[in-house]
Amino acid sequence: MPWLVGVDVGGTFTDFFAYDARTQVVRLFKTPSTPHNPAAAIVDGLLEMCNSCGIDAKSIERLCHGTTVATNTLIQRKGASVAVITTRGFRDLLEIGRQTRPHLYSLQLDHPQPVVPRHRVFEIDERITAGPIVLTPLDEVSLQKAVAAVKASGAESCAVCLLFSFLDDSHERRVGEALKQKNNGLMISLSSGVQPEFREYERFSTAVLNAYLQPVMDRYLSYLEDRLATEAAGAKVGIYQSSGGLMSIDTARRYPVRTALSGPAAGAVGGIHSARSSKEPDIITLDMGGTSADVALIRDYEAGLGFDRTVAGFPIRLPMLDIHTVGAGGGSIAWFDLDGLLKVGPLSAGADPGPACYGRGGTDATVTDANLVLGRLSDKGLIGGRMPLDTKASRAVMAPIAERLGFSIERTAQGILEIVVANMVRAIRTVSVERGHDPRKYCLLPFGGAGPLHAAEVARALGISRFIVPVAPGILCAQGLIASDLKDDIVRSARIKLEAKALPALRQIFESLKKDANAWFEREAISAANRKVTVSFDMRYVGQNFELSVPVGVSAGGKLPQIGQIEELRSSFFAVHDQYYGFHNESDPVEVINVRLTASAAITTLSHTKPGRRNSSRPKPAGYRPVWFAQTRPVKTPIYDRAELQRGQTITGPAIIDQFDSTTVLYPKDHLTVDNVMNLLVRIKS
Repeated sequence: MPWLVGVDVGGTFTDFFAYDARTQVVRLFKTPSTPHNPAAAIVDGLLEMCNSCGIDAKSIERLCHGTTVATNTLIQRKGASVAVITTRGFRDLLEIGRQTRPHLYSLQLDHPQPVVPRHRVFEIDERITAGPIVLTPLDEVSLQKAVAAVKASGAESCAVCLLFSFLDDSHERRVGEALKQKNNGLMISLSSGVQPEFREYERFSTAVLNAYLQPVMDRYLSYLEDRLATEAAGAKVGIYQSSGGLMSIDTARRYPVRTALSGPAAGAVGGIHSARSSKEPDIITLDMGGTSADVALIRDYEAGLGFDRTVAGFPIRLPMLDIHTVGAGGGSIAWFDLDGLLKVGPLSAGADPGPACYGRGGTDATVTDANLVLGRLSDKGLIGGRMPLDTKASRAVMAPIAERLGFSIERTAQGILEIVVANMVRAIRTVSVERGHDPRKYCLLPFGGAGPLHAAEVARALGISRFIVPVAPGILCAQGLIASDLKDDIVRSARIKLEAKALPALRQIFESLKKDANAWFEREAISAANRKVTVSFDMRYVGQNFELSVPVGVSAGGKLPQIGQIEELRSSFFAVHDQYYGFHNESDPVEVINVRLTASAAITTLSHTKPGRRNSSRPKPAGYRPVWFAQTRPVKTPIYDRAELQRGQTITGPAIIDQFDSTTVLYPKDHLTVDNVMNLLVRIKS
């Protein structure tokens, strides 16, 4: 039987979701991550899963992988040595950047230093301007001098960032050719290839970060490919993009910056799949793992896309799912700031040594330790008992904090959880309230190993009345990888005023995009029947600084959707402008800045669990243990094994629902129902 396997590498665990599309059989597996080499946990864990689940590794047809390598490289600044070739006069552009400060009210906080030092930025004589018009032809003497300087610098990769190359890339292509001729093994990132859009600072920054990541990702992917070629020779590898789709391993090598938010994006897609199965179109996802919590707002089963994001302080101009991340995970460490106040996160104990209760040498109190002290986690351990937890170790590291605060250990643990919940509530307010959305109108969908542990408290703090826990919340990111499409995003920058004479120019751009899309479909061997194309315009009023994304159409079979008449396009823009700003002006001129095309194709149809016979009987607890819900005393709480729950069964809190990959906390008087697709629907009792 051919298997599809999704593997998501987290800060603490590496998760596997295996799916046989023919029989709809699902297998789940978790193994501790290996931060020194994330690929080791992938391959070793894959073999362990195959052995324990009876899967022939040679029958794995596709491996879909969400990676944190790019994100961690940027955060830790452990990328390659990079050189840059740019237009004369623009050597300092990366340092100058924008006049905006990273924090509005801090005069001391500065932008991070560029990943390429000034002495490795080389200028050449050339100049293309708007039109595009070649103002100064490319000077071969200065080019050869710059190429020699790049070689002498010892750089592993080189970014080529020339002015207006998004309109005419001929000079950048010539520079790339010269670099290849004289520098064997040098990796090259042309800004016109990475993201051909206007706004030179963001384009330059994105190309430089791509070059910074290329050698690191190449080594990682080469190790992964070599191991898989031996252990699972038939597996075709797909790497997850920040925009919510899969790309080939060769594309990931060329454009590793597209994976900057790979893991969180897979979680949002997995959340949408679970929400669709329970017929909840409007949700807020809460993905809480070992290191961080990622939140996203989903409307009508669609996650928003953002194009200007910062990762580790660096601006990246690429399509990414609109996800907000905060340092709030199970491994988040409790500590005292200089003001004497207790803080939780963003520093995390991670997978090694991990929280003190893991018994691996951790000496800091973490969120997981607090949950164990309060009885919300069982000392029998995680991953079905494969990873026992030490309650005494948790109490020992909690004691110094409790003594300093003058609290009991249990009250201290409750305080730690209250702080981490407040951190997540602020993150959700960022994607909802601060953008004009009322979170009370949404359903919370918690997942990750720690999401369901804190969902009730987060929901209460936001006034949300219900939340849904998916069937396998701790594996949902890996499941999202299987539910995702193959995808490629293509863009053309073209500043065109939206008037009748603009249609021929727009249609010409469409034809150029169609050619690129068809070439991608052919490279990926995607049949015509399985091809899907989505087109949107970035539009704004003439004189505005920033544009809005306006959907134009979707079509199947690889055909381009038809462009409407000018008035239709203007009306679509007015509707989007109303949504974001609450008004529009029909008399003001409108212009198109970018034309975007997304080519995609489904890998498989991940079927929802089919409804079966409902059971109205009350489930029987597997046991009881004291759990702290309030400050005063613990409550004798029934513990349920989720694997034993059946459709239609209900539970009234307090209760703890244990399962292989996560734990759900049900507060007193809250009401839980197992719905038709085996998701847990919890209604909050106010």
